[in-house]
Amino acid sequence: MHTVYGDADAMKWVGNGTPISYEDCARWMELTQRNYDVRGYGMFAVERLSVPGVIGFCGLVHPNDQLDTEIKYAYNRLFWGLGYATEAAKGLIEYGATAHKLVRIIAATGPANVASHQVLIKAGLKRGELLREEDGSYTQIFNWSSL
Repeated sequence: MHTVYGDADAMKWVGNGTPISYEDCARWMELTQRNYDVRGYGMFAVERLSVPGVIGFCGLVHPNDQLDTEIKYAYNRLFWGLGYATEAAKGLIEYGATAHKLVRIIAATGPANVASHQVLIKAGLKRGELLREEDGSYTQIFNWSSL
């Protein structure tokens, strides 16, 4: 986990753009378990079928207890651009809709994170509003709905 979340280049697109410590990874595991306990879903480790080993993480979450279910993902940079994020995002939508009867799922990215925009569009989400945050930065929202 720390290989992914401790990588400064990979984390420029996640959260506040800062890599997280080993200790924060442990706290992240506790938060993930609480999400499963409360909602029945959360983050997953991603592995390839052909070769054992975690290459990243993806899941359905509610950051800061937001109402909307949100797709999140982060991968080891060695596996960027190979279709794993798109495949996982499609799977998360299907899983959320089928197993948890979710009718709306969002994703939030940095406006300049074109690679993630492409992943989300390929996965079936549509570009939504561009939100201005309290600190003056912007967040691009993507939406999926079964309705």
